[in-house]
Amino acid sequence: MRASPPGRPDALFTALVAHGADPDSPAWRELAGVVAAGARADEAASRLWPPDGTRPGWRRLAGELDRLALRDEETDRALTDWLRRYGPPPTPSPGPPVPPSPSPSPWANVVGGSSVLHGPSVQARDIHGGVHFHPPAGPARPSPPAPRQLPPLTPRFTDREADRQALDALRARQPAHAPQVLVVTGLAGAGKTTLATHWLHEHAHRFPDGLLYADLGGHTADADHSPASPAAVLEAFLVALGVASVPAGTAQRTALWRTVTAELRLAVLLDNAFTAAQVRPLLLGTPTGLTVVTSRNSLTGLRVDGASVHRLEGLPAESAVELLAVGGGTRVAREPDAAHEVVRLCGRLPLTVGLAAAQLAVRPHRSVSALAESLHRGRGAVDALRADGEAVMRTALDMSYSLLPGESAVLYRRMGLLPTDRHDLHMLAAVVRDGRDSDSDGDGDGDGGGDGGGDGAVDSAVHTLVEMSLLQETGPETYRFHDLVRPHARALGEEREAPAARADALRRYVDWCLATAAVAERLLTPSHPLSGHDDLGGGPVTPTPLAGPEEALTWLDTHRNGLLGAVRHCAEAGWDTSCWRLVDALWPLFLRLRPSEMWIEAHRLGLAAARRCGSGPGEGRMLTSGAIGLRDAGRYAEAGDWYRQALDLAVADADVRQQAQAVSGLGHLALLTDRLDDARAYFEHALRLRESVGYRRGAALSRRRLAETAVAGGDLTTATRHLRRAGSELESLGEAYEAARVHALLGHVLVRDRDPDTTEEGVRLLRRGLESFRAGGTRSEHWEARCLEWLGLAAEAAGDTAEAARCFRAARDVVRRLDPLDARRLDARLEQR
Repeated sequence: MRASPPGRPDALFTALVAHGADPDSPAWRELAGVVAAGARADEAASRLWPPDGTRPGWRRLAGELDRLALRDEETDRALTDWLRRYGPPPTPSPGPPVPPSPSPSPWANVVGGSSVLHGPSVQARDIHGGVHFHPPAGPARPSPPAPRQLPPLTPRFTDREADRQALDALRARQPAHAPQVLVVTGLAGAGKTTLATHWLHEHAHRFPDGLLYADLGGHTADADHSPASPAAVLEAFLVALGVASVPAGTAQRTALWRTVTAELRLAVLLDNAFTAAQVRPLLLGTPTGLTVVTSRNSLTGLRVDGASVHRLEGLPAESAVELLAVGGGTRVAREPDAAHEVVRLCGRLPLTVGLAAAQLAVRPHRSVSALAESLHRGRGAVDALRADGEAVMRTALDMSYSLLPGESAVLYRRMGLLPTDRHDLHMLAAVVRDGRDSDSDGDGDGDGGGDGGGDGAVDSAVHTLVEMSLLQETGPETYRFHDLVRPHARALGEEREAPAARADALRRYVDWCLATAAVAERLLTPSHPLSGHDDLGGGPVTPTPLAGPEEALTWLDTHRNGLLGAVRHCAEAGWDTSCWRLVDALWPLFLRLRPSEMWIEAHRLGLAAARRCGSGPGEGRMLTSGAIGLRDAGRYAEAGDWYRQALDLAVADADVRQQAQAVSGLGHLALLTDRLDDARAYFEHALRLRESVGYRRGAALSRRRLAETAVAGGDLTTATRHLRRAGSELESLGEAYEAARVHALLGHVLVRDRDPDTTEEGVRLLRRGLESFRAGGTRSEHWEARCLEWLGLAAEAAGDTAEAARCFRAARDVVRRLDPLDARRLDARLEQR
């Protein structure tokens, strides 16, 4: 079956020539609409309009519109309708000519009467030369039916609407004159084949000449079977299209394949591809067809051939729960939290969630909570979810790992050992550098092969892991394991890396955390590093370079879970000095991002570590910094106990600055519990201590606390005086973040004072503060939310209720990520409006 209706290109050319002389005619105007429809599918069509009026110009336009109509339904309908109205009438099929009946010649042979002729005969006058009779040709061999080889649709296909729309968009963006190639890549079990099959079935009407399918065997657990050869696949395709004689060589088959399919509207699904080289001979060469490739590898080499790549992730959480309910039924609805935990442990992959659903189906009395608990043990879903007794996910990951070159295998194992969910190239270079013995356990399995050292080698190894969908890129030079891949990598690291190699990798990871955290600390809080302990960045590893405060804060935010993992590992391994020093270096993370639970846990571990190693300065820093975290979490009694311990320790060591820090902390607790006289006394004492040792920054912060106390007591004039002096002092010291906090508080005080001469200044300070806290080196979500709430109060006082509600909602949205209790307070404020 040919792609274009017979005679349409010629009929279109004839009609264009016939109506092209009159730009004012209805035919011309409606033709412009046809071209516009084609241009929506491919902008190249618009370049042919208006035509140059020559016959070659009309021929080019006819050909372009015909090609667009083959792949775009809107263009096809518009063109067919235009030809029906303005095209030439169809030419009737010619029959055999009927000559006139001449008068009989006197020499004519006449057969008449009852004469009967049998067999070949010739009726003629004079014959010269031989006469040859050929038997009539037999009936034409029927054409084979258009192949329909796609796998059957699965009965349980959940969601994937966003992915189907993404494939639609990728196909629409490809130029009409180029062959169309889409690659769907993702982790084993993500549902690549199912998605591609469903999507192609939805578009089957666009490909009347056939839907071909081949499993390329790129990842198979059977050692006796290698990936399918292009030659074998081409032979099967050509036979399916009715080719009687298939040549022997791959090059000849490829040439014939592209000849046969040159004008066919054909879709091809190449499933489970291994490499771009395996796929390339199978690609269609015509823009009327479509090739869809699925692979665990990214097949980036196909981008050179014009391919578009779509990465398939796990299901949306609610869709994954819906799939779990196929086997779990009402148990899933009764235990929604446990159901969400199960799908999280399954990585939201259709394969693993489906296996979990099957386990619930065969054990109708098992609770979803029990299933979640079983998935928490051992290797989790990688081992626990089985089909016909086989841990299918582990088998798939083992196969992917076995295909890794040496450097990538080493990196995979050592990354699995690290207590982090984010990796960057500098971290990985630190972990693998000097790791000369890649086959660490000496088992000779051959999956090692080099030290992995050197940033270029690390980058290459990381690229391979990303290409094979074992690692995901989350940002510039930042990566993460999929939730199901990470336990597999960890298990291989524990099994195949020697104890000394494991310890060395973890030691280097901790050193990298210390070194880079020290860089961030100096950029964000330059006055915070503890005197005499400024050598964190001088170890054997190179820190990640940070260009400025904003980049430093982004790094802390991105790696916060891994940094806490490093603190935990130090505590478990007995690396006590590293433990408390790392917690101390993370002060800007706690100050700016306010992660309460992490703050408290890290300081508990750091305090215990400082006491074990006998570090008085470390113990004091852990007590005062940790007390702030306890205070922010509303644990006032415990925070007060930590401050008093810090004060006793500072008095014993005659450390005036630490005394002032502890006294100021006790003052803040008094302020929060409405003991204003006690608060004022504490803050004044702290101010005197700080001024006695010339600690200007600390003195300015004490004035801010005194201002807050004055605000609580309704003395806005005193508050304003303290804040203006504190802000000027902090600005002169280059303390941009602390100065921004003081100016924001000053803006709030000026608005509350309701003095027309200062209210406008107050709103301006709040808006400036909001801008500062949203980005750059002074970014702080906590203070962003405070500015928004204060701006809402200002708008409310000015009678602008709509602006007030907008500010309160924005503040609530920010706070929800930090403190759910405070978010509920803002919800209550909005409900009262």
